[in-house]
Amino acid sequence: MPRIASIAIAQPAHLFAQARAREFCRALFSGAHTDIERLLEVFENAAIDERRVSVPIEWFSRQHTFAEKNALYIEKALALSERAARDALAAAHLAPGDIDHLLFVSSTGVATPSLDGRLMNRLRFSPHMRRTPIWGLGCAGGAAGLARAAEWAELSAGSNVLLIAIELCSLTFQREDLSKSNLVATALFGDGAAAVVVRSEARENGGGGHARSEARESDGGAAAGSDPAHGRPGPRIVASRSTLFPDTEDVMGWDVNDAGLKVLFSRDIPVIVRRFVRENADEFLAEHGLTLQSVRHLIAHPGGVKVMAAYEEAFGLEPSALRHAREVLRSAGNMSSPTVLFVLERFLADSSVRPGDWGLLTALGPGFSSELVLLRW
Repeated sequence: MPRIASIAIAQPAHLFAQARAREFCRALFSGAHTDIERLLEVFENAAIDERRVSVPIEWFSRQHTFAEKNALYIEKALALSERAARDALAAAHLAPGDIDHLLFVSSTGVATPSLDGRLMNRLRFSPHMRRTPIWGLGCAGGAAGLARAAEWAELSAGSNVLLIAIELCSLTFQREDLSKSNLVATALFGDGAAAVVVRSEARENGGGGHARSEARESDGGAAAGSDPAHGRPGPRIVASRSTLFPDTEDVMGWDVNDAGLKVLFSRDIPVIVRRFVRENADEFLAEHGLTLQSVRHLIAHPGGVKVMAAYEEAFGLEPSALRHAREVLRSAGNMSSPTVLFVLERFLADSSVRPGDWGLLTALGPGFSSELVLLRW
C-alpha cells in the first residue's frame, strides 16, 4: 500500500498583509460600490492575517495582458515548484533520477510544453520518467493529485511518485474587474506550492519492484514510507473517492476573457457542504467498514471561514478539529490546490497523531466536485 514518504511546502517572497490588501481594494473598488465599507468587512471576516504573492503590491495597480500574466506564471511557478520538489526529495532521501512518475497539478496558468516538462531542465529527472500534468481541478487539485499519485504507486510496486501542486492565484487578478467576486477573491487567495513523495513498497519474490529502490534501502537510505523531515513514518494512502455533483458548473471556476482567468464562485458553497458532503463522506467510509467516528483527523481544505463552519456543522466537529486548517488560512490564505497539502504537512508534524489513527483528507473544487482521501498512520 502506498505511503507518504515526505512533504515540502514553498511560498513566494512578497508578503501581502491583510490590512494593506484592504486599503488597496478600498481605493480600487470604492467607485463601483456605494456600500464599499460593508463589502470591505470581508477582509476582517476572512480570518487571514497575511498571504504570500509572487509579485510586489505595486504590480496590482496596473493593468496587464493575459500574455504578460502567463509569462510571469511560467517563470515564477517553475522556480517555486523546483524549490518544493528539491526539499521533498531531500526529505525522502531521493535524487531526481529516482522518481518514476511526476504529477503536476495547477490551474492558474497555461503552458505547452507543460511545466513538468520544463522542470526536467532544472532537475535531473530520468528522461524516461512518466509525466502527468493535471489542469482545471482548482481547490480540489491537491487532494486529487495525492489520490492519483497513490494509484500509480500501487500499480507499480517499489516506485517513487512525486506530486507537485502549485497555484499563483495572485497573477490571475484582473484590475478592471470590479465585481464583488473579485473583491472577495482579493481578500482570500494567495500563492504557494507543495510537493509530496509517495512510495510503494516493493513486492516480495520479484513482484515488479525496482532493484535500485531495494538497493537504496539496504544501503541505509530512507525506508519506504519514512518521513525523515519529521522523524517518523508518514501515513498510508488507503483509498480515495472522486465525486462530481450534477448541474453545478457555475459554482466555482474560471471565466476566460481577454484579460485572462476571471474568478467565479458562488455563495452557495457552504450550503452544498452542509447538504451533500457529509453524506458523501459517510458512504465512502462505509465502503471501508468505517464511520466518521472512526476518523480521528479531518484534513480539510480551508476554502474560507464559512466553508469550515459548514464542515463543523455537517460533521459535528469541535472547532479544535480544524485548528491546522484555520492556521494555514490565517497565515497563508486560500492557495487553491496546494492548500490542503499545507494542512497535511502540519498533521505530519503533529505529535498528537498516533500510529493506527485514521485521517480523512477532503477538498472541494470546480465541477462542483469533491475529493476524499483515506489515510492511516
